Amino acid sequence: MINWLGFERSVAVRFLREGRMQTLLIVVGVAAGVAVVAYISALITGLQSNTLEKTLGAQAHVTVSAQDDVVVAPGRPASGATMLAQTQPRAQRPRSIASWAALVPVLEAMPEVAAVSPMVAGAGLALRGEASKSIALVGVDLDRYDRIVHLRSKVVEGVARLGPGEGIIGRDLAVDLGVRVGDRVSIVTGNVGDSLRVTALVDLGVRELNRRTVIVPLRAAQSLVGLPGGATNLDLALVDVWAAQRLADDLAQRYPYKVESWQQANAQLVSALNAQSVSTGLIRGVVMVVVVLGIASVLVVSVVQKRREIGILRAMGATRGQILRVFLLQGAIVGALGSVLGVLLAVLLIWAFTSFVRGSDGLPLFSITLAPALALRIAAVATLCGVLAAVAPARRAAALDPALAIRM
Repeated sequence: MINWLGFERSVAVRFLREGRMQTLLIVVGVAAGVAVVAYISALITGLQSNTLEKTLGAQAHVTVSAQDDVVVAPGRPASGATMLAQTQPRAQRPRSIASWAALVPVLEAMPEVAAVSPMVAGAGLALRGEASKSIALVGVDLDRYDRIVHLRSKVVEGVARLGPGEGIIGRDLAVDLGVRVGDRVSIVTGNVGDSLRVTALVDLGVRELNRRTVIVPLRAAQSLVGLPGGATNLDLALVDVWAAQRLADDLAQRYPYKVESWQQANAQLVSALNAQSVSTGLIRGVVMVVVVLGIASVLVVSVVQKRREIGILRAMGATRGQILRVFLLQGAIVGALGSVLGVLLAVLLIWAFTSFVRGSDGLPLFSITLAPALALRIAAVATLCGVLAAVAPARRAAALDPALAIRM
């Protein structure tokens, strides 16, 4: 076995050396194809990861809330009776989740769930001197909420702290109100008001959130919204963000609550991510087809050019199987060499992107890395494509008649 492997390897390498220019061109072609596939894959993966990080950095993966208030349609009138009825939707008001305190440990025990945070959400006004801004009031337990959105890492000024009478606000809201860390802000919700000392300014990654968000202790929000001991939402962070929709559907069937995943809340974003993935798959497929056609065309030319040599080898005792494996091995060698060079070229392209492409703040737009597993997978596919591309030329070479090949 070792002998015929050595024979086929030596013949394959010799054929490739004799056609140096052809071999060089096809190896470069394979390398370019692999580099494009690897670079595009890393770029799209980095872009999607960055987009998800920014999108999910300020929201939960799954949100559990109370059902909306609905108006029950009137019953059907008796036979022969006439009824005039007009149904009008009810104005929604903050409602607490029934038995939310007992539900929290049940949710935390689920293997898919990484963290659970109760929340009281409501609307109000922030007042400071003559400034008045509408706000989204959020009442949370800081330690629990930090495990959902990593709030402490978003602090741009001050120290995240939510003691009695303290609050955290978005940095754009602080500019609109003209306040700094340590200043006091009045919060009004309906007929209830309170004064908060600002302990920190945060950047939630979205300007509209930074302009409206006020975070207060859970008990303070319960008093301001008028839900003593209640919670309007239960925010869930998951181990796998892509399992959010499946878990939301399961929870909606098991409990009489309104359950929404981040995919439902960001349907357009999910559609865009899916479109990117499909486009990336199409690019990969087209590039690999081009690689296969390139390798096949070069090996077909090689078969034509090496007819005499193939005939001599067959006359000296080489079997059809050996000739077949010679050209299959050529395809594998070309694919492997091109894969290695392509991965190195992709790494160089990624380095150039992260080094020279900058945003308006002078920092890289987003992080791009070529995962070793992805690089190995792309290289393996390219090598396999090289072998598949060599099948037709190899069969043609193995089918040559020795006498006819030598006379040509």
